[in-house]
Amino acid sequence: MPEAYRVAIMGATGAVGTELLELLEKRNFPVQELSLLASPRSAGKELAFRGKPIKVKAISDVNFADIDLVLASAGGSISKEWAPKAAAAGAVVVDNSSAFRMEPSVPLVVPEVNPEAALRHQGIIANPNCTTILMSVALWPLHQQQPIERIVVSTYQSASGAGARAMEEVKQQAQAILEGKEPPTNSFPYPLAFNLFPHNSPLNEQGYCQEEMKMVNETRKIFGVSNLRVSATCVRVPVLRAHSEAINVEFAQPLAVDTALELLQAAPGIKVVEDWQANYFPMPMEASGQDDVLVGRVRRDLSHENGLELWLSGDQIRKGAALNAVQIAELLVSKQALMSKALV
Repeated sequence: MPEAYRVAIMGATGAVGTELLELLEKRNFPVQELSLLASPRSAGKELAFRGKPIKVKAISDVNFADIDLVLASAGGSISKEWAPKAAAAGAVVVDNSSAFRMEPSVPLVVPEVNPEAALRHQGIIANPNCTTILMSVALWPLHQQQPIERIVVSTYQSASGAGARAMEEVKQQAQAILEGKEPPTNSFPYPLAFNLFPHNSPLNEQGYCQEEMKMVNETRKIFGVSNLRVSATCVRVPVLRAHSEAINVEFAQPLAVDTALELLQAAPGIKVVEDWQANYFPMPMEASGQDDVLVGRVRRDLSHENGLELWLSGDQIRKGAALNAVQIAELLVSKQALMSKALV
Protein backbone atom coordinates (compact mmCIF):
# COMPACT_ATOMS: atom_id res chain seq x y z
CA MET A 1 0.00 0.00 0.00
CA PRO A 2 1.47 3.41 -0.91
CA GLU A 3 2.13 5.97 1.77
CA ALA A 4 -0.65 8.39 2.59
CA TYR A 5 -0.33 11.63 4.51
CA ARG A 6 -2.16 13.66 7.08
CA VAL A 7 -2.78 16.95 5.30
CA ALA A 8 -4.08 20.30 6.54
CA ILE A 9 -5.28 23.23 4.45
CA MET A 10 -4.78 26.49 6.31
CA GLY A 11 -7.19 29.10 4.97
CA ALA A 12 -9.50 26.40 3.63
CA THR A 13 -12.53 28.62 3.03
CA GLY A 14 -10.77 31.22 0.87
CA ALA A 15 -10.48 31.26 -2.92
CA VAL A 16 -7.10 29.49 -2.95
CA GLY A 17 -8.07 27.17 -0.10
CA THR A 18 -11.11 25.81 -1.89
CA GLU A 19 -9.00 25.39 -5.03
CA LEU A 20 -6.44 23.41 -3.01
CA LEU A 21 -9.23 21.15 -1.80
CA GLU A 22 -10.43 20.55 -5.34
CA LEU A 23 -6.93 19.86 -6.67
CA LEU A 24 -6.06 17.37 -3.91
CA GLU A 25 -9.12 15.37 -4.94
CA LYS A 26 -8.74 15.83 -8.69
CA ARG A 27 -5.05 14.87 -8.71
CA ASN A 28 -5.61 11.98 -6.29
CA PHE A 29 -3.04 13.22 -3.78
CA PRO A 30 -2.36 10.50 -1.17
CA VAL A 31 -4.43 11.91 1.70
CA GLN A 32 -4.93 9.72 4.73
CA GLU A 33 -6.61 12.37 6.86
CA LEU A 34 -7.60 15.93 5.91
CA SER A 35 -7.94 18.86 8.29
CA LEU A 36 -9.55 22.09 7.09
CA LEU A 37 -8.39 25.13 9.05
CA ALA A 38 -9.58 28.72 9.00
CA SER A 39 -10.35 31.66 11.27
CA PRO A 40 -12.67 31.17 14.25
CA ARG A 41 -15.53 32.86 12.34
CA SER A 42 -15.36 30.12 9.69
CA ALA A 43 -15.10 27.26 12.17
CA GLY A 44 -18.02 24.88 11.93
CA LYS A 45 -18.59 25.30 8.21
CA GLU A 46 -18.50 22.12 6.13
CA LEU A 47 -16.67 21.48 2.85
CA ALA A 48 -16.81 18.29 0.80
CA PHE A 49 -13.80 16.12 0.01
CA ARG A 50 -14.14 12.85 -1.89
CA GLY A 51 -17.88 12.94 -1.38
CA LYS A 52 -17.76 13.37 2.38
CA PRO A 53 -18.33 16.53 4.45
CA ILE A 54 -15.44 17.81 6.57
CA LYS A 55 -16.00 20.38 9.28
CA VAL A 56 -13.72 23.41 9.30
CA LYS A 57 -11.72 23.94 12.49
CA ALA A 58 -10.10 27.03 13.93
CA ILE A 59 -6.34 26.99 13.34
CA SER A 60 -5.73 27.22 17.08
CA ASP A 61 -7.61 23.95 17.62
CA VAL A 62 -5.29 21.72 15.60
CA ASN A 63 -2.35 19.72 16.96
CA PHE A 64 0.33 20.04 14.26
CA ALA A 65 2.14 17.01 15.69
CA ASP A 66 -0.67 15.03 14.03
CA ILE A 67 -0.09 16.66 10.61
CA ASP A 68 2.45 15.71 7.94
CA LEU A 69 1.80 18.44 5.38
CA VAL A 70 0.30 21.92 5.68
CA LEU A 71 -0.83 23.79 2.58
CA ALA A 72 -1.10 27.35 3.87
CA SER A 73 -3.03 30.15 2.20
CA ALA A 74 -4.32 32.29 5.03
CA GLY A 75 -2.21 35.43 4.65
CA GLY A 76 1.22 36.54 5.78
CA SER A 77 0.44 37.37 9.41
CA ILE A 78 -1.23 33.99 9.99
CA SER A 79 1.65 32.16 8.32
CA LYS A 80 4.24 34.01 10.39
CA GLU A 81 2.47 32.90 13.55
CA TRP A 82 1.59 29.31 12.68
CA ALA A 83 3.99 28.02 10.02
CA PRO A 84 7.03 27.94 12.36
CA LYS A 85 4.92 26.16 14.98
CA ALA A 86 3.79 23.57 12.45
CA ALA A 87 7.34 23.04 11.22
CA ALA A 88 8.63 22.75 14.78
CA ALA A 89 6.02 20.03 15.38
CA GLY A 90 7.42 18.08 12.41
CA ALA A 91 5.07 19.06 9.59
CA VAL A 92 6.20 20.42 6.23
CA VAL A 93 4.54 23.72 5.35
CA VAL A 94 4.06 24.88 1.77
CA ASP A 95 3.21 28.53 2.32
CA ASN A 96 1.40 30.65 -0.24
CA SER A 97 1.96 33.99 1.50
CA SER A 98 4.90 36.38 1.16
CA ALA A 99 5.99 35.76 4.76
CA PHE A 100 9.02 33.56 4.05
CA ARG A 101 9.77 33.95 0.34
CA MET A 102 12.95 35.96 0.71
CA GLU A 103 14.26 34.11 3.77
CA PRO A 104 17.63 32.63 2.71
CA SER A 105 16.90 29.32 4.44
CA VAL A 106 13.45 28.91 2.85
CA PRO A 107 13.27 27.46 -0.68
CA LEU A 108 11.17 29.46 -3.16
CA VAL A 109 9.95 26.89 -5.63
CA VAL A 110 8.35 26.59 -9.05
CA PRO A 111 8.51 22.84 -9.82
CA GLU A 112 9.04 23.38 -13.58
CA VAL A 113 12.04 25.62 -12.80
CA ASN A 114 13.90 24.70 -9.61
CA PRO A 115 12.45 21.47 -8.15
CA GLU A 116 15.75 20.59 -6.50
CA ALA A 117 15.40 23.60 -4.18
CA ALA A 118 12.34 22.03 -2.52
CA LEU A 119 14.43 19.11 -1.31
CA ARG A 120 16.58 21.44 0.78
CA HIS A 121 13.68 22.56 2.95
CA GLN A 122 13.92 22.90 6.71
CA GLY A 123 10.20 22.54 7.31
CA ILE A 124 8.90 25.51 5.29
CA ILE A 125 8.75 25.94 1.51
CA ALA A 126 7.52 29.19 -0.02
CA ASN A 127 5.15 29.43 -2.96
CA PRO A 128 6.13 32.45 -5.11
CA ASN A 129 3.91 35.37 -6.02
CA CYS A 130 1.34 34.54 -8.69
CA THR A 131 2.77 36.84 -11.36
CA THR A 132 6.28 35.55 -10.68
CA ILE A 133 5.18 31.93 -11.07
CA LEU A 134 3.50 32.55 -14.42
CA MET A 135 6.48 34.48 -15.79
CA SER A 136 9.02 31.98 -14.50
CA VAL A 137 7.26 29.04 -16.16
CA ALA A 138 7.29 30.89 -19.49
CA LEU A 139 10.84 32.24 -19.37
CA TRP A 140 12.78 29.36 -17.81
CA PRO A 141 13.00 27.15 -20.95
CA LEU A 142 14.26 30.17 -22.90
CA HIS A 143 16.77 31.06 -20.18
CA GLN A 144 18.19 27.53 -20.24
CA GLN A 145 18.81 27.83 -23.97
CA GLN A 146 20.12 31.40 -23.97
CA PRO A 147 20.79 33.24 -20.68
CA ILE A 148 18.42 36.12 -19.99
CA GLU A 149 20.09 39.39 -19.04
CA ARG A 150 17.07 41.69 -18.65
CA ILE A 151 13.30 41.39 -18.21
CA VAL A 152 10.76 44.20 -18.56
CA VAL A 153 7.26 43.04 -17.68
CA SER A 154 3.86 44.70 -17.45
CA THR A 155 1.14 42.72 -15.70
CA TYR A 156 -2.62 42.82 -16.16
CA GLN A 157 -3.87 41.38 -12.87
CA SER A 158 -7.37 40.15 -12.25
CA ALA A 159 -9.53 40.61 -9.18
CA SER A 160 -8.84 37.02 -8.13
CA GLY A 161 -5.42 38.14 -6.88
CA ALA A 162 -7.21 39.91 -4.03
CA GLY A 163 -9.42 36.93 -3.18
CA ALA A 164 -13.00 35.75 -3.51
CA ARG A 165 -14.49 38.89 -1.95
CA ALA A 166 -12.71 41.08 -4.48
CA MET A 167 -14.08 39.01 -7.34
CA GLU A 168 -17.59 39.41 -6.01
CA GLU A 169 -17.02 43.12 -5.49
CA VAL A 170 -16.14 43.64 -9.15
CA LYS A 171 -19.46 42.03 -10.12
CA GLN A 172 -21.28 44.33 -7.70
CA GLN A 173 -19.39 47.35 -9.02
CA ALA A 174 -20.30 46.54 -12.63
CA GLN A 175 -23.97 46.20 -11.73
CA ALA A 176 -23.95 49.43 -9.73
CA ILE A 177 -22.25 51.42 -12.49
CA LEU A 178 -24.67 50.10 -15.12
CA GLU A 179 -27.55 51.17 -12.87
CA GLY A 180 -26.04 54.62 -12.36
CA LYS A 181 -25.23 53.98 -8.71
CA GLU A 182 -22.06 54.49 -6.66
CA PRO A 183 -19.92 51.32 -6.87
CA PRO A 184 -18.73 49.76 -3.57
CA THR A 185 -14.97 49.91 -2.85
CA ASN A 186 -14.14 47.62 0.04
CA SER A 187 -11.50 45.32 -1.45
CA PHE A 188 -9.86 47.99 -3.62
CA PRO A 189 -9.20 51.72 -3.12
CA TYR A 190 -10.95 52.55 -6.40
CA PRO A 191 -13.63 50.94 -8.55
CA LEU A 192 -12.11 48.19 -10.71
CA ALA A 193 -15.14 47.51 -12.91
CA PHE A 194 -14.80 49.42 -16.22
CA ASN A 195 -11.50 50.77 -14.88
CA LEU A 196 -7.87 49.90 -14.19
CA PHE A 197 -5.16 51.27 -11.93
CA PRO A 198 -1.57 50.52 -10.88
CA HIS A 199 -1.36 47.77 -8.28
CA ASN A 200 -2.47 49.11 -4.91
CA SER A 201 0.32 47.64 -2.76
CA PRO A 202 2.58 50.12 -0.90
CA LEU A 203 5.23 52.05 -2.84
CA ASN A 204 8.94 52.21 -1.99
CA GLU A 205 11.25 55.23 -2.28
CA GLN A 206 12.03 54.40 -5.92
CA GLY A 207 8.32 54.43 -6.82
CA TYR A 208 7.93 50.66 -7.20
CA CYS A 209 5.13 48.89 -5.35
CA GLN A 210 5.51 45.72 -3.31
CA GLU A 211 3.96 43.58 -6.04
CA GLU A 212 6.52 44.84 -8.56
CA MET A 213 9.44 44.24 -6.20
CA LYS A 214 8.20 40.71 -5.55
CA MET A 215 8.64 40.00 -9.25
CA VAL A 216 12.14 41.48 -9.18
CA ASN A 217 13.46 39.73 -6.08
CA GLU A 218 11.62 36.42 -6.40
CA THR A 219 12.63 35.90 -10.03
CA ARG A 220 16.28 36.41 -9.09
CA LYS A 221 16.00 33.86 -6.28
CA ILE A 222 14.13 31.25 -8.34
CA PHE A 223 16.48 31.56 -11.32
CA GLY A 224 19.55 31.68 -9.07
CA VAL A 225 20.80 34.89 -10.72
CA SER A 226 21.22 37.56 -8.05
CA ASN A 227 22.04 40.33 -10.50
CA LEU A 228 19.32 39.59 -13.06
CA ARG A 229 17.90 42.89 -14.30
CA VAL A 230 14.12 42.94 -13.86
CA SER A 231 11.70 45.85 -14.07
CA ALA A 232 7.97 45.39 -13.49
CA THR A 233 4.83 47.49 -13.77
CA CYS A 234 1.83 45.79 -12.17
CA VAL A 235 -1.72 46.86 -13.01
CA ARG A 236 -5.15 45.80 -11.73
CA VAL A 237 -7.61 45.22 -14.57
CA PRO A 238 -11.36 44.45 -14.57
CA VAL A 239 -10.98 40.72 -15.16
CA LEU A 240 -12.43 38.25 -12.66
CA ARG A 241 -9.85 35.49 -12.86
CA ALA A 242 -6.47 34.82 -14.53
CA HIS A 243 -3.60 37.28 -14.92
CA SER A 244 -1.90 38.34 -18.14
CA GLU A 245 1.61 39.65 -18.74
CA ALA A 246 3.41 41.45 -21.55
CA ILE A 247 7.10 40.52 -21.31
CA ASN A 248 10.15 41.93 -23.05
CA VAL A 249 13.23 39.74 -22.69
CA GLU A 250 16.82 40.63 -23.53
CA PHE A 251 19.20 37.68 -23.97
CA ALA A 252 22.98 37.51 -23.90
CA GLN A 253 22.86 36.51 -27.58
CA PRO A 254 20.04 36.53 -30.17
CA LEU A 255 17.39 33.81 -29.80
CA ALA A 256 15.35 33.09 -32.93
CA VAL A 257 11.58 33.23 -32.66
CA ASP A 258 11.25 29.73 -34.14
CA THR A 259 13.68 28.36 -31.56
CA ALA A 260 11.82 30.09 -28.74
CA LEU A 261 8.53 28.58 -29.92
CA GLU A 262 10.02 25.10 -30.11
CA LEU A 263 11.33 25.45 -26.57
CA LEU A 264 7.99 26.70 -25.27
CA GLN A 265 6.03 23.95 -27.01
CA ALA A 266 8.26 21.30 -25.44
CA ALA A 267 8.29 22.80 -21.94
CA PRO A 268 6.09 21.46 -19.12
CA GLY A 269 3.25 23.63 -17.88
CA ILE A 270 2.98 25.71 -21.09
CA LYS A 271 0.45 25.74 -23.90
CA VAL A 272 1.40 27.84 -26.93
CA VAL A 273 -1.62 29.74 -28.25
CA GLU A 274 -0.99 31.54 -31.54
CA ASP A 275 -3.07 32.16 -34.65
CA TRP A 276 -1.58 35.17 -36.39
CA GLN A 277 -4.15 35.23 -39.20
CA ALA A 278 -7.01 35.41 -36.72
CA ASN A 279 -5.08 37.71 -34.34
CA TYR A 280 -5.80 35.10 -31.67
CA PHE A 281 -3.52 34.83 -28.65
CA PRO A 282 -3.78 33.98 -24.91
CA MET A 283 -6.75 35.48 -23.09
CA PRO A 284 -7.59 35.33 -19.37
CA MET A 285 -11.09 34.10 -20.13
CA GLU A 286 -9.62 30.99 -21.76
CA ALA A 287 -6.80 30.60 -19.22
CA SER A 288 -9.26 30.48 -16.31
CA GLY A 289 -9.54 26.97 -14.90
CA GLN A 290 -6.55 25.70 -16.88
CA ASP A 291 -3.42 24.24 -15.34
CA ASP A 292 -1.14 25.39 -18.17
CA VAL A 293 0.20 28.90 -18.68
CA LEU A 294 -0.95 30.10 -22.11
CA VAL A 295 1.90 31.74 -24.02
CA GLY A 296 1.84 33.37 -27.45
CA ARG A 297 2.47 36.38 -29.67
CA VAL A 298 6.20 35.58 -29.54
CA ARG A 299 8.01 38.05 -31.76
CA ARG A 300 11.34 39.77 -32.24
CA ASP A 301 11.91 43.02 -30.41
CA LEU A 302 12.37 45.58 -33.17
CA SER A 303 14.40 47.81 -30.86
CA HIS A 304 17.03 45.26 -29.78
CA GLU A 305 18.75 42.46 -31.72
CA ASN A 306 18.88 40.23 -28.63
CA GLY A 307 15.28 40.89 -27.58
CA LEU A 308 12.02 38.98 -27.78
CA GLU A 309 8.46 39.97 -26.88
CA LEU A 310 5.82 37.55 -25.62
CA TRP A 311 2.38 37.56 -24.06
CA LEU A 312 0.87 35.16 -21.53
CA SER A 313 -2.28 34.47 -19.56
CA GLY A 314 -2.47 32.13 -16.60
CA ASP A 315 -4.95 31.26 -13.88
CA GLN A 316 -3.82 33.13 -10.79
CA ILE A 317 -5.73 30.90 -8.39
CA ARG A 318 -4.60 27.70 -10.06
CA LYS A 319 -0.99 27.70 -11.34
CA GLY A 320 -0.39 31.08 -9.75
CA ALA A 321 -1.20 29.69 -6.31
CA ALA A 322 -2.97 26.41 -5.47
CA LEU A 323 -1.68 24.19 -8.27
CA ASN A 324 1.93 25.26 -7.71
CA ALA A 325 1.59 24.39 -4.02
CA VAL A 326 0.11 20.96 -4.75
CA GLN A 327 2.82 20.29 -7.33
CA ILE A 328 5.44 21.10 -4.67
CA ALA A 329 3.72 18.62 -2.34
CA GLU A 330 3.67 15.99 -5.09
CA LEU A 331 7.37 16.61 -5.68
CA LEU A 332 8.11 16.05 -1.99
CA VAL A 333 6.12 12.81 -2.02
CA SER A 334 7.88 11.54 -5.14
CA LYS A 335 11.28 12.28 -3.61
CA GLN A 336 10.26 11.07 -0.14
CA ALA A 337 11.13 14.51 1.20
CA LEU A 338 8.23 14.90 3.60
CA MET A 339 9.00 14.32 7.24
CA SER A 340 9.13 10.70 8.36
CA LYS A 341 5.70 10.75 10.01
CA ALA A 342 3.88 9.46 6.92
CA LEU A 343 1.27 6.82 7.57
CA VAL A 344 1.59 3.48 5.76
